[in-house]
Amino acid sequence: MSNHIGEIIRLTVFGESHGTKLGGVLEGIPAGILLPLDYIQDKLKLRKAKSSISTARQEEDRPVFLSGIHHGYTEGTAISFVLENKNAQSKDYELNKPRPSHADYVAYEKYFGYMNMAGGNMFSGRLTAIFVVAGALCQKLLEDKGIYIGSHIEQLYNLQDRPFQVYKEDIQVLSQLDFPVLDSSIAKTMQELILETKEEKNSLGGILETVVIGLPLGLGNPLFDGLESELSKSLFSIPAIKGISFGLGFDFTKYKGSEINDALYYDNGAVKTKTNHNGGINGGISNGMPLIFHTVVKPTSSIGLSQDTIDLANKKNTRLAIRGRHDPAIIHRARVVVDAMTAFVILNAYMKREQECLWHD
Repeated sequence: MSNHIGEIIRLTVFGESHGTKLGGVLEGIPAGILLPLDYIQDKLKLRKAKSSISTARQEEDRPVFLSGIHHGYTEGTAISFVLENKNAQSKDYELNKPRPSHADYVAYEKYFGYMNMAGGNMFSGRLTAIFVVAGALCQKLLEDKGIYIGSHIEQLYNLQDRPFQVYKEDIQVLSQLDFPVLDSSIAKTMQELILETKEEKNSLGGILETVVIGLPLGLGNPLFDGLESELSKSLFSIPAIKGISFGLGFDFTKYKGSEINDALYYDNGAVKTKTNHNGGINGGISNGMPLIFHTVVKPTSSIGLSQDTIDLANKKNTRLAIRGRHDPAIIHRARVVVDAMTAFVILNAYMKREQECLWHD
């Protein structure tokens, strides 16, 4: 099982949705950095289930750091941490009946029936709490370098938020919002729609728009290690992410090259582009403009409506109405996870670029 990611900075995750604990090992963080505990906790709060638009499962999510931290500062060695599962209810799951569109069935076959399917095991969104802890540390280091990351719900079902306008101001506003929408009037409508869908025992998906500002030129590599490639690999590790596009993405098909090529120009000696249709990346390498991408979050697989499935024990067709506590929409909670994984990838690319630059100083 591939449970690690990263090159210069490396994250290894362990644990299960309904195990006693889950956690991570983060390697490659330099020594002497003050651990931003309050910052990490604030990010975890943005991921937590809140109000009736989220699952009723409540976890405290206060990371306990086991190694790599001394007197509040990083030691330069592996940083290991754990989070406790105190509110799991395995009885809510009919383990012989895989949930449609979830990973239950493929996990059962992949691991020859030995995996504990309660809560989805390692395929559960519960493990994204680990991503947030590690990613929050990376995000704070990037902010100290003037690099900022923010995401909003661009679309929920058929409802649209306004686009980013003043990037840094919008990012600062979003960092304080549990429900990350830039237009406060549409936020209420979105939440009402989520509640209506919950009453129907159904679920909703949508699209997140993410922007990264302050990126220097030259992050990433051509071909297999391109910034788009590395981001896509990391972001697809988040359960429910089913699509990623950069810049105009699929809307490139609506234009001719002359309409959407990003013309270059000098601005007081600095090279910029007049437009940013490519989302800040050319040839897998950051071009100094804001990095912009979109992620598709599918509707939550666990719903209360009766659905067709199979009975693995009896090898028969059957029906399943999922009981228990599940999110009618996870997009507002997934936002901070996307930010975290983006920070992890960007910091890796930033540190790799610093190594390259050492040879040219």
